[in-house]
Amino acid sequence: MKKHSLALLVMSSMVLSVPVSAADIKVIHAGTLLTLAGEPVLSERTLVITDGIITEIKQGYVAGPIATAQDTVEIVDLKNKFVMPGLMDMHVHLQGELGPNNDSEALRMSDADVAIRSAYFAKKTLLAGFTTVRDLGAKPEQIYALRDGINKGWVDGPRIIASGGVSVTGGHGDVDGMSPDLLDKFTSKTICDGPYDCRRATRRAIKFGADVIKITSTGGVLSDTNTGTGQQMDDDELKEVIDTAHALGRKVASHAHAAQGINAALRAGVDSIEHGSYADKESIKLMKKSGAFLVPTLLAGDTVVKMANAAGADFMSPAIKAKAVRVGGDMMKNFSAAYKAGVNIAYGTDSGVSHHGDNAKEALLMSQAGMSNTDILKSATINAAKLIDMSDSLGSLSMGKQADIIALNANPLNHIEALLDVPFVMKAGVIYKL
Repeated sequence: MKKHSLALLVMSSMVLSVPVSAADIKVIHAGTLLTLAGEPVLSERTLVITDGIITEIKQGYVAGPIATAQDTVEIVDLKNKFVMPGLMDMHVHLQGELGPNNDSEALRMSDADVAIRSAYFAKKTLLAGFTTVRDLGAKPEQIYALRDGINKGWVDGPRIIASGGVSVTGGHGDVDGMSPDLLDKFTSKTICDGPYDCRRATRRAIKFGADVIKITSTGGVLSDTNTGTGQQMDDDELKEVIDTAHALGRKVASHAHAAQGINAALRAGVDSIEHGSYADKESIKLMKKSGAFLVPTLLAGDTVVKMANAAGADFMSPAIKAKAVRVGGDMMKNFSAAYKAGVNIAYGTDSGVSHHGDNAKEALLMSQAGMSNTDILKSATINAAKLIDMSDSLGSLSMGKQADIIALNANPLNHIEALLDVPFVMKAGVIYKL
């Protein structure tokens, strides 16, 4: 009995000595709160965030939960702000920005230089209020490392859904505008020809870390060739890439300008159309039938038109300049038609063509094209989260979801320009701007 009692005493002592893990608690007092785009705006609410997760939303301004001595509690006063979910950009290129030095940068910058600059652009994007992005075109090793570094807390930046690119020889997405020996050196191992080779390329991209597959079903504006913007990947190539990606649990985004290429990608089962510059009635019908998203990137079109018409735009080749003026000038009216027809729209800018950190300017162009402010906010929150299959954790503010939260000085439902000035940014419970 004595031995048994002694054993119980020792076990009890061991249990009592187990350290209690400390919780990181943040309490936000929100003067105006939008928990879900499309729902009524709330006033005077308290959000409690515990270890990065929203654990309570209470009426009025109340104190946080009872905390232990080990817990850290921070009260954030946003009583004079408009508080809402973090914004999401479904089409960015964090590794660069369009400009006259692109050719020399491609030759002079090391992979390490590119990685460091990407981190700089990532932080600019986060501080602009965009807490999640989809990067659709980058050097794979560097963008995957940046994604993983951000997830581990080593680098400040938005949550990144990173793509692996699959394109056909000589198409948009292949290298261009260089001498033949450099073209050979820089050609990606996921450039393919024919359905079976494209199957291989898709599997390779996923093997090395792609969260999503980016294909180029048509030509592109910024390809330094005169191959146009029509369909470039054949129907059987498109089908093989998409089927292979889906079988391995990855969605597929298709860069697509001309209607023929848009429609071919949609018939093959693509998940999103990027740009969709010349979407026609058939495109709209196919998008509505399949539920595929349109990611419009109006800011890219606006940017290249302005660059092409500006003095000192000699860095653009004649082929690029001609495509920029034509395609960029046509994007608004075709987006407007798609929106009015009721297709799914997810917010995307193609930042990297435009300046990183200016992502909110897309909202102004969407508004000019006739999109309501409520639907703009939906596209950058609810719809974006749905596109990347993260609706259970992102896109709205409710108990159990990640605390991706921004605050504005004015109500964007009344003035969409309010998105241009974001004084408060929180991602996963960490405050990056206050």
